[in-house]
Amino acid sequence: MKLARSIIIIFLLTSLHLVVVCQVPGIYDMDQYLPFLKNKKTAIVVNQTSMVNATHLLDTLIASNIDVRLIFSPEHGFSGQFSAGEYVYDSLYFGGIPIISLYGDSKKIKDDYLRDIDVVVFDIQDIGVRFYTYISTLHYVMEGCARNNVSLILLDRPNPHVNYVDGPVLESEYSSFVGMHKVPIVYGMTIGEYALMINGEKWLSNNLICDLYVVKNKMYSRSDFVDISNPFPSPNLRTMNAIFLYPSLCLFEGTVVSVGRGTDYPFELYGVPFFNTDFSFTPISNFGAKNPKHNNTICYGFDLRKKDSLVGQNQFHQLSISYLLEAYRQTPKKYKSSFFNNFFNKLAGNSSLQKHIVNNSSEKTIRLSWQEDIHDFMLIRKKYLLYD
Repeated sequence: MKLARSIIIIFLLTSLHLVVVCQVPGIYDMDQYLPFLKNKKTAIVVNQTSMVNATHLLDTLIASNIDVRLIFSPEHGFSGQFSAGEYVYDSLYFGGIPIISLYGDSKKIKDDYLRDIDVVVFDIQDIGVRFYTYISTLHYVMEGCARNNVSLILLDRPNPHVNYVDGPVLESEYSSFVGMHKVPIVYGMTIGEYALMINGEKWLSNNLICDLYVVKNKMYSRSDFVDISNPFPSPNLRTMNAIFLYPSLCLFEGTVVSVGRGTDYPFELYGVPFFNTDFSFTPISNFGAKNPKHNNTICYGFDLRKKDSLVGQNQFHQLSISYLLEAYRQTPKKYKSSFFNNFFNKLAGNSSLQKHIVNNSSEKTIRLSWQEDIHDFMLIRKKYLLYD
């Protein structure tokens, strides 16, 4: 792929990649990477967040006479309307462009799809949390491109959890689509930086290396507050408060506790039918939650919309285990044996967190248990950071 003169190239010696510099956070000057796509058979990996100003990337490319042959969509689908974990079918975009689901029969790109493709463009708003599946989709996209000698252009976007690192590092035996790599729950990297790390650490199968170009946000800083809630990155992360609370509250998905799916405020409250509190909510089937936990059942719990409101803060600098510890302590003895489900250890990335909670360990003790692994990860992470 030949580079146009208008593209600024930065060679980073720590990895095999090129970085293309863009002008402003989250909004891309098409002239910075459009030359890559001229006269190329192009596929794109997008969803409802893939906006260029007020226009979807797909429509922008079509208007620029780019030959878009295929659309790939992640979990929640091209339009972001499918519930968490819901099977997403292949479909057609108006005009007849196939939309291939990467959350249906296969989460990998089949080689047949890339046989006649020259370049893939990846543009999805991530939130920087290990069990948020867009980085797993990215892994398989990079692997497919590397296998078929197809270049990948990734349009980097801000990450609300970019300037802190926290949580247990994934142990290999708990690897799954909600955690493929040995990183903490909050890894403090944009999706572009993360892609560089996947390449540089040779995490793709068979030591494959993707021909990767990251379009960097030139004006972006790790201290910036960027509201990424409109359009929302997934159906149940509708506010910045929910996005900030997500790394802490999502661990409840591996328990009997509801995080408010099926209400108007998912990931801003939590509860269960057997808690003894004044605050209550009733999950019902709704957009993004076809069959929520405790459907049509009153749950008693805690409202974090005001008490723990994080909107306007630059970061939530620590993953909180206190919600989980308090929920387990408030669980009556007869329910404790069924408090956790088989999903919890996959989310945590280990079995020790569950044991700590059952044994009533303090949050300080739990946090100390992952500090050494975080230190080791930070040495890896710093090689791939693109922003101050």
